[in-house]
Amino acid sequence: MTTSLPAQRTILERFPAGHPRGSWPADEYAAAQRAQGTDARVVMDLASDQFLVVTDNAHA
Repeated sequence: MTTSLPAQRTILERFPAGHPRGSWPADEYAAAQRAQGTDARVVMDLASDQFLVVTDNAHA
């Protein structure tokens, strides 16, 4: 049986969930990061009520 450790995340930017445009600013920021070669994605942090743009750190 093979197990792996969960990926560590680096938060690149935070956006308030109450923004009038919703997650669009976070999605646009993540897209810009991907265009520059960073594997960025948007996740919702319910505890802080924010959209987070994150990237996963690879384990060595």
